[in-house]
Amino acid sequence: MKRGLLIIDRGSRQREASEELEVICEGIRDKGEYSFVDFCFLEVEPPYIEDGIEKSLKQDIDTLTIVPYFLYPGKKVKNAVTDVMKFQKDTKIKFLVTKPMMMHKTLVEIVQSRVDSTLKENQITLEDKDVDVMIIGHGSVDPNAQRSLDYIVNGLKDSYRNVSRSWLEIEQPDIFEGIKTVEKNNPNVLVNVFYFLHEGAHVKTDINNDLIPALENSNIKKSYITKHIGTDQKMVDLILERAKEVENAN
Repeated sequence: MKRGLLIIDRGSRQREASEELEVICEGIRDKGEYSFVDFCFLEVEPPYIEDGIEKSLKQDIDTLTIVPYFLYPGKKVKNAVTDVMKFQKDTKIKFLVTKPMMMHKTLVEIVQSRVDSTLKENQITLEDKDVDVMIIGHGSVDPNAQRSLDYIVNGLKDSYRNVSRSWLEIEQPDIFEGIKTVEKNNPNVLVNVFYFLHEGAHVKTDINNDLIPALENSNIKKSYITKHIGTDQKMVDLILERAKEVENAN
């Protein structure tokens, strides 16, 4: 049986999103057993879902594993799945849709790796139990988004002194409130984790527009930021695991 795999990303005008997805696809080609691997976007920029599906259906494959590449559940994921399944009736290629990239131990491992590498890069020699961590997510109107990020927080609590979360927008606590909460714990060092898949405008600009003044108005003396998580090679492993879950069930 010949399989294809198509990643559906939210979409971004930043070229880094496409470049990072190319790297992810290359990793899947190397590690997975797929005849075809590609990506498309739900919105903002082409290739859109219809472009991705059209290209996929031209391939010599029997099944197409579709991966919603999102960190949270919610409307965007539902829209992506709904849009892609409209094309199932027009082809004999069987569509299989995976779970999104959420509630998985690999994500905890990726965040921990980001924290550890940031400490090392900045020559911080404190033990993990003396380090505070704040995870900054995007925010969502879906209540399960909080549950998704809480999963990461709870997975790290035994490793670090304090672990908390905040949101760039939509939800509370926002970054300013998050820093105020961290400040009350008198951290020796704070590592801020950018919990985003791509280096888009949020990572490049929006977070820092809130984080920098929040830190400047606090008494936190040592604070560092991590790279976003989407470029970690373990994301390739997570995508492949999500794919195998649905493939083995069918």
